[in-house]
Amino acid sequence: MNRLKNRLFVASAGLVACSLILTGCGAGQISQTANQESAVNGTAANVKDIALRNVHLLAVQSSDYLQPGRTVPLLFVAANGSPDVDDKLIGITSDVGTVAMTGDGAIPAGAALVIGQPTGQTEAMGSAVPSTAEVTLSKPITNGISYNFTFTFDKAGQVTVAVPISAGDTTGE
Repeated sequence: MNRLKNRLFVASAGLVACSLILTGCGAGQISQTANQESAVNGTAANVKDIALRNVHLLAVQSSDYLQPGRTVPLLFVAANGSPDVDDKLIGITSDVGTVAMTGDGAIPAGAALVIGQPTGQTEAMGSAVPSTAEVTLSKPITNGISYNFTFTFDKAGQVTVAVPISAGDTTGE
């Protein structure tokens, strides 16, 4: 009877050790879904209460580079997270070209400024007259590389964002 107890004890201890080893394999690991990013074409940045989201250039590239002189739209959303302080987008600069904006750039407290109209969207978001930003290229640019754009806000200050190029939805073309 004593041998049976010893064998049961050894077997139980082995099972406990195996279970500890197996459950400890995931310790300290970062799960695959811990840092999920939204499925958008552009990049994001924050400066004080302003959150820039889905910042990207929209251009279909048919050769190695988009050549200087070409005008491409810059799309993004600037959301004001402040509950009581309005802000305003004063300007955007880049070393790859001159950025021309339409609209007044006002970002009321708790609201968002939508610049441009993403591919596939049939109606403009926000105001009845959509705001736009267009970049007249002074240097050649290409897909796969991000280009620095500096956004200047009246109250939030400046933030520089690495902006990618997106071809948008080209399935219908």
